[in-house]
Amino acid sequence: MKIAVFASGKGSGLVSLYEKSFIYGSYSVECVVSDKEVCGALEFAARKNIPVINSFLRYRTDSVFQDQVISLFTEYEINLIVLAGYLKLFPDFLLKRFSQKVINIHPALLPLFGGKGFYGEYVHSAVFKTGMKVSGATVHFVNEKYDEGNIIAQETCDVSDAISPDEIAAKVLKTEHTLLPKVVHAFATNKISSFNGRVTALL
Repeated sequence: MKIAVFASGKGSGLVSLYEKSFIYGSYSVECVVSDKEVCGALEFAARKNIPVINSFLRYRTDSVFQDQVISLFTEYEINLIVLAGYLKLFPDFLLKRFSQKVINIHPALLPLFGGKGFYGEYVHSAVFKTGMKVSGATVHFVNEKYDEGNIIAQETCDVSDAISPDEIAAKVLKTEHTLLPKVVHAFATNKISSFNGRVTALL
């Protein structure tokens, strides 16, 4: 299975997906898309000779650019789009084109600590302030609203001994790096199913 990875930041999720692709052998990272001119994810893609599409946000309403993106995704034979630290609302034109083929990882146990404005340090600060003893990561389908698509899989981590939001972030990040490649592998091996709005993933 061939995937496109959307990322906005350092790219650790992309790195995990890329490295685990050689372990699982069921998917490959074909291109990287970012709304940034420069970011860690694009730098990693360049080092690995992975095609990139950047400045994506600037052109999201440009019909010519949209046609170019769809053409590229067709050329790369993209089967699944994976948001790994992509912070912008996903564009409608691709959501329609790739219905139920766009997934996102969120650094908390949705539906808690999700929605617009809940990303990165803001999520972990909120978890810390509430005194939650467990946090984790959620992989979900993407729809027109932030973090509201059907949940595919979740994995928890113990944060009861965390003394700062940064400690929670570090633990959750390790969980993300394990969970997301497993879910992509499950897609690639046809181990994702849905019934009555509930998604089952055999990981």
